[in-house]
Amino acid sequence: MDKFNSLFDLYNFQMTDDEVKKAVADILAQHFDENNNEKVWAQCLHQIDLTTLNGDDTTEKVATMAKRVNEFPEHFPGIPNVAAICVYPAMVKTVRDNLTAPIGIASVSAGFPASQTFIEVKVAETLLAIQNGATEIDVVISIGKFLEGNYQEVFDELQELRDACKAPVHMKVILETGALKNAKNIYNASLLAMQAGADFIKTSTGKISVNATTEATYVMCRAIKDWYEKTGQKVSYKPAGGVSTTKEAVEHYTIVKEVLGEEWLNNRNFRFGASRLANNLLSSIVGQETKYF
Repeated sequence: MDKFNSLFDLYNFQMTDDEVKKAVADILAQHFDENNNEKVWAQCLHQIDLTTLNGDDTTEKVATMAKRVNEFPEHFPGIPNVAAICVYPAMVKTVRDNLTAPIGIASVSAGFPASQTFIEVKVAETLLAIQNGATEIDVVISIGKFLEGNYQEVFDELQELRDACKAPVHMKVILETGALKNAKNIYNASLLAMQAGADFIKTSTGKISVNATTEATYVMCRAIKDWYEKTGQKVSYKPAGGVSTTKEAVEHYTIVKEVLGEEWLNNRNFRFGASRLANNLLSSIVGQETKYF
């Protein structure tokens, strides 16, 4: 634990939850309107991991999703396609077999969403998802272990999963920020995930009551910025769960832009995990209600 307390002390995040709320409110008051336009809406659409993570997902449903993504440029020429499709491991092969668009195949893995299983199972599930065609893996930290201060075990698990996700496969680490209770925990969990080799850090699973908030986005982006300044390593960011409206997407986009800068505003460094958001952004872009995906 001493080495992780030393890591946390090195970065020394001191903002209170109230100070984070004020920082977010100030950013949005000053900059939201300048980003609330068709160009940004289209960019946000281009940064979506189009997601279905339901117990009743069927092969037909997932295949249809892939085909809609394939056909998107024909129906909406000039509007950039989504960044990836994200599914459970058992559906990865279905996406691979039906997807022709040049986008990523993401899979939640490693005991998603609770991460309450054996590390051997987590690694096996991750390897199987990659074997079936996943190019991106979304894993959840062991939240309970983090909250009880067992940072070494959380770190070791993430490193084992990182070893399973060999390049070019990207590993996105979900912090489940709604369960972490405060800004300090969110910041420290971000550091731990980046220290373990995360390509992305991601807010949420979408499976608990509190998911991606603008405050969590601010704190995680601060962690990414601080990490980049100290190490030179650029880590990507993904808010997921609860971001469903155009307004919400623009709020998160605005915070990322103001904290991390223009160079993060692409689908290599910034994604949204979403299902409903794609149709809502598309509706805003075309100017009428559109239910394509």
